[in-house]
Amino acid sequence: MAKLEILEFPDSRLRTVAKPVEAFDAALRELVDDMFETMYDAQGIGLAATQVDIHRQLLVMDVSENRDSPKVFINPEIVDSSGEETCEEGCLSVPGIYADVSRAETVRVRAQDSDGDFFEEDLDGMHAICLQHEMDHLEGKLFVDYLSPLKRRMVQKKLEKQRKIADQKAARAVL
Repeated sequence: MAKLEILEFPDSRLRTVAKPVEAFDAALRELVDDMFETMYDAQGIGLAATQVDIHRQLLVMDVSENRDSPKVFINPEIVDSSGEETCEEGCLSVPGIYADVSRAETVRVRAQDSDGDFFEEDLDGMHAICLQHEMDHLEGKLFVDYLSPLKRRMVQKKLEKQRKIADQKAARAVL
Protein backbone atom coordinates (compact mmCIF):
# COMPACT_ATOMS: atom_id res chain seq x y z
CA MET A 1 0.00 0.00 0.00
CA ALA A 2 1.05 3.57 -0.60
CA LYS A 3 0.02 6.92 0.74
CA LEU A 4 -1.18 9.21 -2.06
CA GLU A 5 -0.87 12.99 -2.37
CA ILE A 6 -4.11 14.85 -1.64
CA LEU A 7 -4.77 17.81 -3.95
CA GLU A 8 -5.67 21.06 -2.20
CA PHE A 9 -8.01 23.90 -3.17
CA PRO A 10 -7.68 25.87 -5.45
CA ASP A 11 -5.86 23.19 -7.55
CA SER A 12 -7.72 23.11 -10.88
CA ARG A 13 -7.48 19.30 -11.05
CA LEU A 14 -10.10 19.17 -8.29
CA ARG A 15 -12.57 20.55 -10.86
CA THR A 16 -12.18 17.56 -13.20
CA VAL A 17 -15.33 15.51 -13.65
CA ALA A 18 -14.60 11.83 -12.99
CA LYS A 19 -15.26 9.15 -15.59
CA PRO A 20 -16.90 5.82 -14.79
CA VAL A 21 -14.73 2.94 -13.62
CA GLU A 22 -14.75 0.17 -16.24
CA ALA A 23 -11.97 -2.19 -15.15
CA PHE A 24 -12.52 -4.06 -11.89
CA ASP A 25 -9.09 -5.58 -11.50
CA ALA A 26 -6.14 -5.88 -9.13
CA ALA A 27 -5.01 -2.32 -9.94
CA LEU A 28 -8.41 -0.98 -8.83
CA ARG A 29 -8.29 -2.97 -5.59
CA GLU A 30 -4.77 -1.63 -4.95
CA LEU A 31 -6.02 1.92 -5.55
CA VAL A 32 -8.86 1.34 -3.06
CA ASP A 33 -6.34 0.13 -0.45
CA ASP A 34 -4.10 3.15 -1.12
CA MET A 35 -7.04 5.52 -0.79
CA PHE A 36 -8.01 4.02 2.58
CA GLU A 37 -4.42 4.31 3.80
CA THR A 38 -4.29 7.94 2.63
CA MET A 39 -7.66 8.80 4.18
CA TYR A 40 -6.86 7.18 7.54
CA ASP A 41 -3.40 8.79 7.65
CA ALA A 42 -4.95 12.23 7.02
CA GLN A 43 -7.57 11.63 9.76
CA GLY A 44 -10.40 11.85 7.22
CA ILE A 45 -13.72 10.04 7.02
CA GLY A 46 -14.06 10.09 3.23
CA LEU A 47 -11.91 10.42 0.12
CA ALA A 48 -12.81 10.64 -3.55
CA ALA A 49 -10.39 9.50 -6.26
CA THR A 50 -10.47 13.02 -7.72
CA GLN A 51 -8.77 14.27 -4.56
CA VAL A 52 -5.75 12.09 -5.31
CA ASP A 53 -5.68 13.14 -8.99
CA ILE A 54 -7.35 9.99 -10.30
CA HIS A 55 -10.44 11.02 -12.19
CA ARG A 56 -12.57 7.92 -11.87
CA GLN A 57 -15.91 7.53 -10.08
CA LEU A 58 -14.59 5.94 -6.92
CA LEU A 59 -14.87 6.97 -3.29
CA VAL A 60 -14.05 5.43 0.05
CA MET A 61 -15.37 6.32 3.47
CA ASP A 62 -15.37 5.20 7.07
CA VAL A 63 -17.32 7.34 9.52
CA SER A 64 -17.00 4.86 12.40
CA GLU A 65 -15.23 5.96 15.57
CA ASN A 66 -13.00 2.87 15.56
CA ARG A 67 -12.19 3.09 11.84
CA ASP A 68 -13.50 -0.41 11.36
CA SER A 69 -16.34 0.10 8.87
CA PRO A 70 -14.71 0.87 5.52
CA LYS A 71 -17.09 1.39 2.61
CA VAL A 72 -16.29 1.54 -1.11
CA PHE A 73 -18.62 3.09 -3.69
CA ILE A 74 -17.72 2.80 -7.37
CA ASN A 75 -19.79 4.57 -10.03
CA PRO A 76 -22.20 5.77 -7.31
CA GLU A 77 -25.58 7.23 -8.14
CA ILE A 78 -28.12 8.63 -5.70
CA VAL A 79 -31.43 7.09 -6.71
CA ASP A 80 -33.56 8.63 -3.95
CA SER A 81 -33.20 11.23 -1.23
CA SER A 82 -35.34 12.92 1.37
CA GLY A 83 -35.23 15.56 4.05
CA GLU A 84 -32.61 18.21 4.61
CA GLU A 85 -29.88 18.47 7.19
CA THR A 86 -27.31 21.20 7.76
CA CYS A 87 -23.99 20.06 9.10
CA GLU A 88 -20.56 21.60 9.54
CA GLU A 89 -18.27 20.08 6.94
CA GLY A 90 -14.55 20.05 6.42
CA CYS A 91 -12.47 18.57 3.64
CA LEU A 92 -9.04 17.02 3.24
CA SER A 93 -8.62 19.17 0.12
CA VAL A 94 -9.48 22.35 2.05
CA PRO A 95 -7.51 21.79 5.27
CA GLY A 96 -8.50 23.63 8.42
CA ILE A 97 -11.64 25.18 6.92
CA TYR A 98 -15.15 24.29 8.10
CA ALA A 99 -18.56 25.58 7.03
CA ASP A 100 -22.23 24.66 7.31
CA VAL A 101 -23.63 22.89 4.24
CA SER A 102 -27.20 21.70 3.70
CA ARG A 103 -27.65 18.27 2.15
CA ALA A 104 -30.27 15.53 1.92
CA GLU A 105 -30.87 13.86 5.28
CA THR A 106 -31.26 10.36 3.83
CA VAL A 107 -30.14 8.91 0.50
CA ARG A 108 -30.43 5.64 -1.36
CA VAL A 109 -27.28 4.99 -3.36
CA ARG A 110 -26.72 2.51 -6.16
CA ALA A 111 -23.07 1.65 -6.75
CA GLN A 112 -20.62 -1.11 -7.49
CA ASP A 113 -18.11 -2.75 -5.17
CA SER A 114 -14.45 -3.52 -5.95
CA ASP A 115 -15.48 -6.66 -7.85
CA GLY A 116 -17.95 -4.76 -10.03
CA ASP A 117 -21.04 -6.18 -8.31
CA PHE A 118 -23.96 -3.74 -8.02
CA PHE A 119 -25.58 -2.97 -4.68
CA GLU A 120 -27.99 -0.44 -3.20
CA GLU A 121 -27.77 0.99 0.28
CA ASP A 122 -29.81 3.40 2.37
CA LEU A 123 -27.71 5.94 4.25
CA ASP A 124 -28.59 8.61 6.81
CA GLY A 125 -26.83 10.94 9.21
CA MET A 126 -23.07 11.29 8.76
CA HIS A 127 -23.01 8.42 6.24
CA ALA A 128 -25.40 10.29 3.93
CA ILE A 129 -23.57 13.60 4.36
CA CYS A 130 -20.16 12.05 3.71
CA LEU A 131 -21.38 10.20 0.62
CA GLN A 132 -22.88 13.37 -0.87
CA HIS A 133 -19.73 15.36 -0.07
CA GLU A 134 -17.48 12.79 -1.77
CA MET A 135 -19.84 12.45 -4.75
CA ASP A 136 -19.56 16.22 -5.23
CA HIS A 137 -15.81 15.71 -5.70
CA LEU A 138 -16.53 13.26 -8.52
CA GLU A 139 -18.46 16.07 -10.24
CA GLY A 140 -15.62 18.56 -9.76
CA LYS A 141 -17.41 20.36 -6.93
CA LEU A 142 -16.06 21.29 -3.49
CA PHE A 143 -17.96 22.14 -0.32
CA VAL A 144 -16.65 25.72 -0.57
CA ASP A 145 -18.80 26.06 -3.71
CA TYR A 146 -21.79 26.19 -1.36
CA LEU A 147 -20.34 29.35 0.23
CA SER A 148 -20.83 32.90 -0.96
CA PRO A 149 -18.15 34.25 -3.35
CA LEU A 150 -16.86 36.50 -0.56
CA LYS A 151 -16.46 33.61 1.90
CA ARG A 152 -14.85 31.47 -0.82
CA ARG A 153 -12.23 34.22 -1.47
CA MET A 154 -11.60 34.46 2.28
CA VAL A 155 -11.03 30.69 2.41
CA GLN A 156 -8.60 30.87 -0.49
CA LYS A 157 -6.63 33.70 1.14
CA LYS A 158 -6.51 31.84 4.46
CA LEU A 159 -5.18 28.70 2.76
CA GLU A 160 -2.58 30.73 0.85
CA LYS A 161 -1.43 32.27 4.13
CA GLN A 162 -1.23 28.83 5.79
CA ARG A 163 0.86 27.49 2.89
CA LYS A 164 3.19 30.50 3.00
CA ILE A 165 3.77 30.01 6.73
CA ALA A 166 4.38 26.27 6.21
CA ASP A 167 6.84 27.00 3.37
CA GLN A 168 8.71 29.49 5.58
CA LYS A 169 8.96 26.96 8.40
CA ALA A 170 10.21 24.31 5.98
CA ALA A 171 12.84 26.72 4.60
CA ARG A 172 14.05 27.52 8.14
CA ALA A 173 14.24 23.83 8.99
CA VAL A 174 16.56 23.28 6.02
CA LEU A 175 18.95 26.01 7.15
